Amino acid sequence: MSVEVVDSSTIVNFVEDEEAFSSLVRDWFISLDTDQDGVLSYKEMLKEWRSLRLLETHYGVDVKVDEAELGKVYDSLFLQFDHDSNGVVDLDDFGAEMKKMMMAVADAIGSLPVQMVLVEDGFLKRAVDVESAAKRLAA
Repeated sequence: MSVEVVDSSTIVNFVEDEEAFSSLVRDWFISLDTDQDGVLSYKEMLKEWRSLRLLETHYGVDVKVDEAELGKVYDSLFLQFDHDSNGVVDLDDFGAEMKKMMMAVADAIGSLPVQMVLVEDGFLKRAVDVESAAKRLAA
């Protein structure tokens, strides 16, 4: 993890950099596709969501979560990714949803810089790295 400064332009520019963004989406998709069938099942995505523990912790502290409610959230989230409602998520579905999520984060952050702790291989960290590389090239 590292502490970085992020604003909406950091994220928007990364999403608009088709090569960098698509590369990360593809790499993450491949890592989630554990049975290597070219699509993500509910089970594969659920494994990732559960490992992230985003809903089961609050500021790093475990919280009691109703498993039935948690299941409903995961079901709903899967439907967001499964754009054509065929029960699996292909690379196009995954990329389109990740793009929407990243743009929502950009909207939420706004134009003022925010200092954040970022996971090393995450989307936001990659956005910062792409921005830093572009600034070095411009200098």
